Amino acid sequence: MNAIELAYVGLDVPDPGTLDGFFRDVIGLMPGDDPHTWRNDRKAQRVIVRQGSGNDAAFAGFEASDDTAFEHTLARLAAAGFATADGDAEERKVRRLARTTAPWGVPVEIVLGLADAPAPFSSKLMPGGFLTEGVGFGHAVFATPAFDESHRFLTEGLGLAQSDWLEMEIAPGLDLEVRFYHCNARHHSLALAKAPFELPQRLHHLMFETNDRDDVGAAFDRAWATDLAIPNGLGRHDNDGMFSFYVASPAGFQVEVGHGAKVVGDDWDGNRRYDRISAWGHQPLRNA
Repeated sequence: MNAIELAYVGLDVPDPGTLDGFFRDVIGLMPGDDPHTWRNDRKAQRVIVRQGSGNDAAFAGFEASDDTAFEHTLARLAAAGFATADGDAEERKVRRLARTTAPWGVPVEIVLGLADAPAPFSSKLMPGGFLTEGVGFGHAVFATPAFDESHRFLTEGLGLAQSDWLEMEIAPGLDLEVRFYHCNARHHSLALAKAPFELPQRLHHLMFETNDRDDVGAAFDRAWATDLAIPNGLGRHDNDGMFSFYVASPAGFQVEVGHGAKVVGDDWDGNRRYDRISAWGHQPLRNA
């Protein structure tokens, strides 16, 4: 299994302040070192919100476990035909950084040595904390018409492995296909949804996994107390087994808060097709 993990994601929104209350008061994240940055563990920053017109992901970072893993990942990308260039390591609070662009149109950064925050993570809204040790901050799901090339980028370039995939008809004549990829024990650090054309937002959702099941319920209550859309209420996914819900952020992309997903080991043999998103629940509850 590849020695990398999803380290952070950057978001471009017209007014970064519009997401402050959402990440702090609904999701239960803590502020990072810099304004409009957020964290769910001891690391300095896991979500970086900056001013921009996109209301979309601006970049995503994968952290290598050591220098050898960093160099190996860059070599894999080069061998697969994806050139990298050095980036601003200080800006991302890392020791080394190389950047490339994924086929779905979002820059991907390979980094080493993501800095710790001065204080440990402690959120009254998430007393159990989040599951991040050795598996990254959570997962991200992108939609793209460049489906096959994006699959090659993840598997041949970054060295991720496919965990399983979903194929189902969501409306007459309209099919949904999603592939899920792991690079450590988390069932998927990244997933790709096949889009028939370029969508206004490439980022579908971010996921934060709690250590305590009850923290998911408390987060759902906080989301319900707002006027934010809840595209999917509480439910359990069929493929990764996660108990979760989805809330729409003020920027339009969704955030999943979940608990109890399957753990992937070196003997993983679950790479198979699923024909439903959820074993139960995840019903749409409230539109924007």
